[in-house]
Amino acid sequence: MSLAFALDAILGLAVLAVAAWTIVARDAFAAIVGFVAFGLLLALVWVRLAAPDVALTEAAIGSGVTGGLLVAACSHLRGDAAAAGIEQPRAILRLAAAVACVVVTAGLAAIVLLLPDPAPTLAPQAAAQLAQTGLGNPVTAVLMAYRAIDTLLEVVVLLLALVGIWSLAPDRFWGGRPGLRQHEDPNGMLVFLARLLPPLGVLVGIHLFWVGAVAPGGEFQGATVLAAMWLLAMMAGLVDAPPIDRRWLRLALVAGPAVFLAIGLAGFAVAGAFLAYPPDHAKLLIVIIETPVTLSIAATLGLLVAGPPERAPPG
Repeated sequence: MSLAFALDAILGLAVLAVAAWTIVARDAFAAIVGFVAFGLLLALVWVRLAAPDVALTEAAIGSGVTGGLLVAACSHLRGDAAAAGIEQPRAILRLAAAVACVVVTAGLAAIVLLLPDPAPTLAPQAAAQLAQTGLGNPVTAVLMAYRAIDTLLEVVVLLLALVGIWSLAPDRFWGGRPGLRQHEDPNGMLVFLARLLPPLGVLVGIHLFWVGAVAPGGEFQGATVLAAMWLLAMMAGLVDAPPIDRRWLRLALVAGPAVFLAIGLAGFAVAGAFLAYPPDHAKLLIVIIETPVTLSIAATLGLLVAGPPERAPPG
């Protein structure tokens, strides 16, 4: 048994164990910790599968942003759940859920194990055409060419999720600022970090966005770093969350999906299909799409973590 195989086996068992712990944990916070750990282990799995782009996204969004949202939701729900005395699911419901999970797992395992050898694939044909995009990173090329509509819908789903969170705000706070105002502590470590890290973090975020054309990276990874730097400055009290009724903020949120959709519709006229690119201008059009998409994702992720408006709009 090679060392690499042993490490992969340990990693696979760890993923299954943490997944099981996350499911059976009775305490919500413990389940969230398990979920975050599960996401980080999955990121390592993607690294072992030679997919560092997916690993970066899983660690940043799957564990980081989603984990933060779950922690915030748990803190808000603990008091309400205790006050309401929420009933636990009945044994029959738990049994039905367990049976459904086993059936789905068995079905997926059967699909994988019963594939012919070699398994059918379109990878050679897809790889042969990727050069027309002008991108050296095959992951980015696939996401912006063959799976462009999926990428567009992912950005739209993020925006819809933000609208859903904003809709939880009471009417008197609509248009106000998300979260509570954090006050700056001039001698605090958080303020020191918030002054030190953002310049470097912004450069890293821009680098991840730009290098995504030829190496692991891309708009989602770069946007996550930019959003983290913004959140760090807000947590330290150096800046305040903007009111959600600001026109510039809403334009920043919709600019990415709007440009993406506009270029996609233009594909009918210039390339004969939705989200198709003429080969001579494919890379330029993809860069034009990804630039506002990165900014929109960064703003959306930051506001998702900030939560619904909790302060009245400024008079």
